[in-house]
Amino acid sequence: MRILIADDHAVVRHGLTDILGRALPGASFGEAGSGPQALESLRKGHWDAVVLDVTMPGRSGLELLKDIKTAHPGLGVLMLSMHPEEEYARRALRAGAAGYLTKDSASDELVAAVRRVLDGGRYVSPSLAEALASDLQAGAARALHDQLTDREYEILCLIASGKSVAQIGKELSLGLKTISTYRARVLRKMNMRTDADLIRYAVENGLIT
Repeated sequence: MRILIADDHAVVRHGLTDILGRALPGASFGEAGSGPQALESLRKGHWDAVVLDVTMPGRSGLELLKDIKTAHPGLGVLMLSMHPEEEYARRALRAGAAGYLTKDSASDELVAAVRRVLDGGRYVSPSLAEALASDLQAGAARALHDQLTDREYEILCLIASGKSVAQIGKELSLGLKTISTYRARVLRKMNMRTDADLIRYAVENGLIT
């Protein structure tokens, strides 16, 4: 089996390869440090699963997921993220992900999730499964941030974590003008005026830890 690890941090890619390599004897791994590299690797060869970071420079992991599912609809993609699982997980699962894990998950949970994806199944943590079930049961009301695009939601979370426009631009490999435009859209859609309003909303709704 061949597993592609897509994350912009080399130490994370190597750590994931080490954990999965010890648990899955005979598996081979590829690495991609950016969205274009991941798509190129997928174009050139056959892969059985992809472990994809949500926060990637340039196109976000969620946008990249949509590209992957368009080109390779049968390929299982496990999303890995440092963000709280519920909201990003909902977006990832809607976009076709086979599973979602936060980066602070235990190694054995990562292995279990990858095995499930390799078997053609889907994986969510028990806590996420409970939250999703509660949403369905309660017919959860649409939150303000649900109207944001995936990129706008990502910008919201980065602003709420205390990062400046310049820092966000550097992290996402986007220009200051582009980030400022996204910030303005987020404020307008959520009927808010300042970054402090966004931070307060994100904290109150559990969008950041």
